[in-house]
Amino acid sequence: MSTPWPSPVPGTTVRPTAAPGAAAAAEAEAQLRPLMHVMYALHTLSWISAGLLSVVAMVLNVLKRSSAPNAFYASHFRWQARSFWFTLLWLAVSAPLWVLLVFPGYAAWFLIGLWYLYRFLRGWWAFAENRPMPMPPH
Repeated sequence: MSTPWPSPVPGTTVRPTAAPGAAAAAEAEAQLRPLMHVMYALHTLSWISAGLLSVVAMVLNVLKRSSAPNAFYASHFRWQARSFWFTLLWLAVSAPLWVLLVFPGYAAWFLIGLWYLYRFLRGWWAFAENRPMPMPPH
């Protein structure tokens, strides 16, 4: 809460008013915070759904990304999207290893899955601590 200002009327104080739009931004954050936790949970649990939960989370990401009220939320939307799409890229690039033998394909996809899990646990942890994710230069 902000500290009160002195009032021209002796013995009273005046509380500063919030900037226009601040209430709307606070409301947007209050609505997005639980959704962001759900999206991180869906991505993290995607191992048990063969990636289906990640697709659901990415649909939510695409639908809600434009309503990010600040750079903090934008960084987490971007982190999730980049992690998802880079994982798909690496799964596609390593898919021919399954043709050679089962083990190389399995090993590659297992390592990609570990990287994926690491990315989402790291992002979720940072979100819980109110830290933005690093944004790569454009």
